[in-house]
Amino acid sequence: MARILIADDDIILTEMLRFRLEGERHQVVCAADGMAALEATRTQDIDLVVLDSMMPIVGGPEVLAQMKANPATAKIPVVMLTARRSESDVIAALKGGVDEYLTKPFIPQELLLRISNLLARVGR
Repeated sequence: MARILIADDDIILTEMLRFRLEGERHQVVCAADGMAALEATRTQDIDLVVLDSMMPIVGGPEVLAQMKANPATAKIPVVMLTARRSESDVIAALKGGVDEYLTKPFIPQELLLRISNLLARVGR
């Protein structure tokens, strides 16, 4: 069981992901904006982040940059789950340190498997 942060401002998507992840026995923390996501990574024991690119206050790329710049959060695996699908968006996210990049719409079971594989890689 892992503690997973879902950082996305889409409430319906967040609730669907929460339901699926809790069904896999994970604990889920939700943040509707980038500032809340950063706060959660700093104050809670987060094992993995599912991060949207376009969020209010602080966008996903900046959240990623701040996480990777902080030694306390730099090693947390990040799955970027976003509607942004241009080559430059994907390349920038991968260069920034995301572990997986999925575009919306997505296959929920694929996301769960990618999360499971990432958690296994980091020993969670």
